[in-house]
Amino acid sequence: MKLLVTGGAGFIGSNFIRHWLRENPKDNVINLDLLTYAGNLENLSDVENRKNYLFIKGDICDTNLVHQICKGVDIIVNFAAESHVDRSIRSSEDFIRTNVEGTRVLLDAARKCNIKRFHHVSTDEVFGELGSKDPKFNETSPYYPRSPYSASKAASDHLVRSYFYTYKMPITISNCSNNYGPYQFPEKLIPLFVTNLLEGKKVPVYGKGQNIRDWIHVDDHNRGVEKIIKNGLIGETYCLGGGNEFTNLEVAKKILEYMTFTEDEIEFIKDRPGHDHRYAIDYSKAKKTLDWGPKIDFKKGLSETIEWYNTNPKWWKKIKSGEYQNYYKEQYG
Repeated sequence: MKLLVTGGAGFIGSNFIRHWLRENPKDNVINLDLLTYAGNLENLSDVENRKNYLFIKGDICDTNLVHQICKGVDIIVNFAAESHVDRSIRSSEDFIRTNVEGTRVLLDAARKCNIKRFHHVSTDEVFGELGSKDPKFNETSPYYPRSPYSASKAASDHLVRSYFYTYKMPITISNCSNNYGPYQFPEKLIPLFVTNLLEGKKVPVYGKGQNIRDWIHVDDHNRGVEKIIKNGLIGETYCLGGGNEFTNLEVAKKILEYMTFTEDEIEFIKDRPGHDHRYAIDYSKAKKTLDWGPKIDFKKGLSETIEWYNTNPKWWKKIKSGEYQNYYKEQYG
């Protein structure tokens, strides 16, 4: 098969491409990425010379380019998204453009080119927030986004689902919990905490650190996406969670303990506006219908992630300094 993976130079997308090529070595993968701040071709340096892998620098909002690329493609997997809540609070423009308009362009191209499967990767944040004792989110949870980022992802989910009902387009959607693992951009919580400590800086924790997140290893997430693409029912949504609920303060303390730092390294900072209290995913549908569930224990996954950042300082230091963008500027402008 031939896959078009959008946003494949980002954290989850690059790990997905690596996973797919490992599990499906005869398939061809096209990676379409605009290489904004979160896109990094060094994430895929180990596969960039493979004959069945092609990178194209481009914008999913570019109608002509997307329609041209989609000719002959069997499957589109849409990871492309602006995804950082803090950035969306400062300015929502890029989030609406990429997450909503970009998704529309992809859907129209998929419809015109008779794509066999359009899989849209989304987030649990579209469902809003949970109280400490509320039941976990599932596929029937109502949408209640509370940030410009989650609102833009909610809009894209609705748009994808509408193409199934209106045009009978073969779509599937997945909503996942917080991902962690190698190659994650160091503005995100776990790599930010780890790299700050490696640099001799404090760990910044919002508010009192009591916000709860459900953590899933990126490899478990991508196994789930593969299962949905191959075995999921057309028109269905699947929730993918890790079953690892921890407060941000608990995650900070786990990282400090593993890296042999004291809690004196924690710096409590002003909370972000509209900070959702808790996210948690009920993945029983995926478990029952796809025989999928997370395999990577959080303690083991976290320690391996910390070690990855510890042994790959060149990768994250280039990102924090901005030098990483020079990796592709000479080739792609």
